Amino acid sequence: MGKRLATGAVTVTLYLDTHVLVWLYQDGAARLTARGTAAIDGANRLLISPIVELELAYLHEIGRITCPSATILDTLRRDLDLESCKLPFASVVGAALQQSWTRDPFDRLIVAQAAHGSARLLTADRSILKHYPFAYW
Repeated sequence: MGKRLATGAVTVTLYLDTHVLVWLYQDGAARLTARGTAAIDGANRLLISPIVELELAYLHEIGRITCPSATILDTLRRDLDLESCKLPFASVVGAALQQSWTRDPFDRLIVAQAAHGSARLLTADRSILKHYPFAYW
């Protein structure tokens, strides 16, 4: 997986879940499925919800990951052209209100960010896979 090139006029957008970022940072594509790796390689826009940065910081604070969020994000922004989605927060929260299948505020906002544009979301989270039709692993 390297820098992706835009292919044609169609924009292929893929959102990445928090654990996907951690795995990409730690192991490259080794922990991803072949489908997940192909999706990243085929996307010409890789996005994250801004809440992912907060979740990474939280995971670092509680000792679940050893690397600060800024280090992970800076590396992946450089290596994969990763971007934070710029949708207005109020519209994302509005979409999150529809995600009543979970009490996890991080998952609700991550899914809502992708759902706002019916975009694909790469995740291994079973609950997200079950409830968001454009999620896959």
